[in-house]
Amino acid sequence: MRQQATVASKVFIQRDYTNGTLCQFQTKFPPELENRIDRQQFEETIRTLNNLYAEAEKIGGQSYLEGCLACLTAYTIFLCMETHYEKVLKKIIKYIQEQNEKIYAPQGLLITDPIERGLRVIEITIYEDRGISGGR
Repeated sequence: MRQQATVASKVFIQRDYTNGTLCQFQTKFPPELENRIDRQQFEETIRTLNNLYAEAEKIGGQSYLEGCLACLTAYTIFLCMETHYEKVLKKIIKYIQEQNEKIYAPQGLLITDPIERGLRVIEITIYEDRGISGGR
């Protein structure tokens, strides 16, 4: 018979504003994930996401150059060039997909990209597996 996964619940990891408005999320382990995933693995995932968002928001020579080129070209440069921020966001999407495939999905969990929630929360969906019986 075919397996069907239904959503049991959702866990939301809130933004951490202790260091200002820098995009980072709380690393506190939610009790709902107990017996679902290793605490260190969860914390490592959140730390990596926090580091990637910090890298995206870092202002350096590349960001300065992008800003100057944007002004000089009336922002048309962005039609043929990705910004540093966009490049890092693609790395974040890839990282979340890899984590879901290798670690979270086998445990019945799914991380939703924080961009889809306005960078307010990291949503983790907890699935409950149920077999469908053919009792007709």
